[in-house]
Amino acid sequence: MTLIPNLPHSPAWQALATHAASLRQRHLRQLFAEDAQRFARFSRQHDGLLLDFSKQRIDADTHRLLLNLAAAANIDGWRQKMLAGEAINHTEGRAVRHVALRAGSAAPAEVRIVLERLQACCESIHSGAWRGYTGERITDVVNIGIGGSDLGPRMATRALAAQQQPDLRVHFVANVDGADIAPLLAGLNPRTTLFIIASKTFTTQETLINAATARAWLLATADNETAIARHFVAISTARERTRAFGIADANVFEFWDWVGGRFSLWSAIGLSLALAVGWHQFEQLLAGARAMDEHFASAPAADNLPLTLALLTLWNTDFLDAHTTAVLPYSQSLERLPAYLQQLEMESNGKQTDRAGQRLAVTTNPIVWGEAGTNGQHSFYQLLHQGGQLIPCDFIALRDSDFPLPNHHRSLLANCLAQSAALAFGQTAEEVRAAGVAETLLPYKLFPGNQPSTTLLLPTLNAYTLGQLLVLYEHKVFCLGVLWNINSFDQWGVELGKTLAGRLEPLIATEGDDSAFDSSTRGLLAALNRR
Repeated sequence: MTLIPNLPHSPAWQALATHAASLRQRHLRQLFAEDAQRFARFSRQHDGLLLDFSKQRIDADTHRLLLNLAAAANIDGWRQKMLAGEAINHTEGRAVRHVALRAGSAAPAEVRIVLERLQACCESIHSGAWRGYTGERITDVVNIGIGGSDLGPRMATRALAAQQQPDLRVHFVANVDGADIAPLLAGLNPRTTLFIIASKTFTTQETLINAATARAWLLATADNETAIARHFVAISTARERTRAFGIADANVFEFWDWVGGRFSLWSAIGLSLALAVGWHQFEQLLAGARAMDEHFASAPAADNLPLTLALLTLWNTDFLDAHTTAVLPYSQSLERLPAYLQQLEMESNGKQTDRAGQRLAVTTNPIVWGEAGTNGQHSFYQLLHQGGQLIPCDFIALRDSDFPLPNHHRSLLANCLAQSAALAFGQTAEEVRAAGVAETLLPYKLFPGNQPSTTLLLPTLNAYTLGQLLVLYEHKVFCLGVLWNINSFDQWGVELGKTLAGRLEPLIATEGDDSAFDSSTRGLLAALNRR
């Protein structure tokens, strides 16, 4: 069930390449003018979501040929492998079963047991039954993790600010830089603060350094190590290490090697989010995720939202030569979504080695970046409009605001629709002249347009729709991995830097042999050690 090894030489790929050569010359203005039903043809609705991809640089033939490529790549077969629990993460010999985390009553018993324990933990903290070492209620929770142990819960907690518990503040620390944790601790009360240490192996360097700082901060006030059991919980499988830290076994919540970090929000890693919004809201998040799982598993290819997003990304990247994708949520609550998707997409598919161990001859994942609208309009949109680079955009908007105030949301939505239209259609010399602009300014007022974009409209932003949104992108990542014939679930590229950092740390501010390093690194070490 593997993709044809020489992907660019497959008939389905070559058909797309031939087609792209002719379509590349056509403007979105022309494509819209030729098809009065273009929006209906290239938009899909499912479970309250509207996906409009009519502003992508495609026509009916493009769509058909992309679906042919998906069939040649055997998306259906690989999806069945994943859902059946086969070890499709072949380089690590692991299954990929994060879908099971939100399967509800069909979830494995081990998942249901952990969810029940998480619920009990949340309810004890929210009710005040869980008390600190002095008998005071917990008022602040600090999640200490990095990567998937931080980006997911941090993003989702920010996204669901409208649903957050009124008497509990949730904070996040990730960076090993002391500037991340020190100011936070300065404003907290050790008697009423609970720390969540999120590290599967309990060996993640950044997380353990921050955890040790938090532990020392608590003990400076408590002066008794028994207090640790009242103020620390762990999300980990390394019970010996969590015990050595002082965390009681009852306060350790496990997740499994078949859950990748960037797919782990639905597991015990979501504890900080559940504390922030309440257990019912966390269950709604899982329900929205499950609904999108069911859609992905059963919808025909032509109507399948995750597959559609994946095919559009592949088209823009490998046939229109786009190197980046801008994620533009017109929702301040979703301001952390671009950072979350950076890890989800680039760590998963930023690879050049296929499943057979051969180097790919095509570009894989584009660089993902973005900013919440309307802020981005006053930052980088100038380049989108007139910078001369092809930059596909994902616009994400809410029909109804999660924080309704008079006039705000109407203006926000108007800006979102205006930007996607302006990027697509631009402004011609004739239109500039018709507006009465002086001829000397005409060259500066031209907008080439033809920038492709997709607009995803959510009914509102709540736990259920957030679950839908995140799983839509999760399965997009899976589909792209199949299309490019790569393993989306390992991340060997992050290991080399970690190894080198471990060798370099003793050399900073100490004596040691740096001869194995390059002249630049040796020079920087000398500068750092010159006090």
